Amino acid sequence: MLQAIQKQRARAQGGDFVIVASKYNARYVDAMVRAAQSEIRRAGAKTRLIRVPGAYEIPVVAAKVARAGKVSGIICLGVILRGATTHAQHIGEAVSNALALIQIQHEVPVIHEVLLLENEQQARERCLDKKHNRGMEAAQTALEMARVMRQLDAD
Repeated sequence: MLQAIQKQRARAQGGDFVIVASKYNARYVDAMVRAAQSEIRRAGAKTRLIRVPGAYEIPVVAAKVARAGKVSGIICLGVILRGATTHAQHIGEAVSNALALIQIQHEVPVIHEVLLLENEQQARERCLDKKHNRGMEAAQTALEMARVMRQLDAD
């Protein structure tokens, strides 16, 4: 069951975030992008948006951004809808594994909101509903992880 996103009080914490977003399933991904950008701006931080053709292309761009350094976090947004074959499952697993490795190898928070969903109803619920928008949730996670990483660097 989906839980409503808790509105967090945006603290002026600054930072530079990159959003890597799929062009595929644009209706849903664009809504997540708008919500993420709004939440990041509300916190006084900056975002750069990089669009890629599909979910499978997200990790290579995230890796290049992470390798370049000096970002507070990378927010990865995409929607994969299951079809009649196992292709979507393979794409979802490949993206998940790659994003986890990038995060560990480069010590940069990589927020994974590349959603593998059963149908368009699930996509509408997670991407178009203001109470459950995964883009907003991803931005909140990125802001919190940037804070954690800054704190670890200060210790």
